[in-house]
Amino acid sequence: MSTAIKRIFPLGFPWETEDPFLFCVYHLDHYPIGNEQMEPAVSLEGRNLGNDFTLKDGWRMYHGQTIPGFPYHPHRGFETVTIVNKGFCDHSDSLGAAGRFGLGDVQWMTAGRGVQHSEMFPLLHTDKENPLELFQIWINLPKANKFVDPHFKMLWHEDIPVIQQEDAEIKVIAGRFLETKAPEPAPNSWANKAENEVAIWNIHLAPKGTLTIPSAASDVNRTLYYYEGESVSIDGKTINPDHGLSLNAKTSVKILNGEKKSHFLLLQGKPINEPVAKYGPFVMNTQQEIQQAMEEYRLTQFGGWPWPHADNVHDRDKGRFAKYPNGDLVEK
Repeated sequence: MSTAIKRIFPLGFPWETEDPFLFCVYHLDHYPIGNEQMEPAVSLEGRNLGNDFTLKDGWRMYHGQTIPGFPYHPHRGFETVTIVNKGFCDHSDSLGAAGRFGLGDVQWMTAGRGVQHSEMFPLLHTDKENPLELFQIWINLPKANKFVDPHFKMLWHEDIPVIQQEDAEIKVIAGRFLETKAPEPAPNSWANKAENEVAIWNIHLAPKGTLTIPSAASDVNRTLYYYEGESVSIDGKTINPDHGLSLNAKTSVKILNGEKKSHFLLLQGKPINEPVAKYGPFVMNTQQEIQQAMEEYRLTQFGGWPWPHADNVHDRDKGRFAKYPNGDLVEK
């Protein structure tokens, strides 16, 4: 095996990740025209509503019954980073916070000691299709931060640097690419300490173009996901789309693109190197802590649900916005 590439693997659902990342999923849904209720304006016949993960007619309802998405569910012990390149996501949570984000926006949420939230995909356009392209990434929290207060912040697309490097366009969502630094992550995140070298980059490489990914300062886990294109050559190996590469972060690596534009997501970070106990939406260090999380959720519902519906969406005429638990409102 080459010195730059440690391993090549096919992309499943979800994508395979390395510490400090727990989970990464890519949603690409070609939703149809919506109706006035922001639902698909087509029949839902033949779908397993409530658990629709089969790509039928190019899209899925996921856990949604009328509007696609993920009605309220709990999290504890980790963070979610949600990147919406196309379409919109409506956020509501048990802290009373809310938002609508999309068109390149990123939401960074620290679940900490426990929060409920819903993530719905309203179909706002009644005169054209409603495509959705979304990544959701879970980053672990170290034991010392498992019980911090829940927190969410928006990285609006206007504030996220997009740079031109060689023949590539690189969106620097976390960390830094050469001298370009991303917006600050959530305050209690593993990514908040520069020495952990956490990076999230969305890369678009021009046809027949080249890009050199620089080496990291230390021995961190680095994974490159090739999710759209024709083929690329990396370190003398031909790589087809829908494959991931575990890279040696101590060395730079050059990507040579084929005939079509190629799209990548890169995740990088110093491993936390602590025991991981997982059960669905809870990520702790021991099974005893998982049992405790389940019991606390049963008793407290992590603050309950202040919204009228489990699959809450906002008014269709709302633009991009974020309402924070303290009442602060940002509108875009």
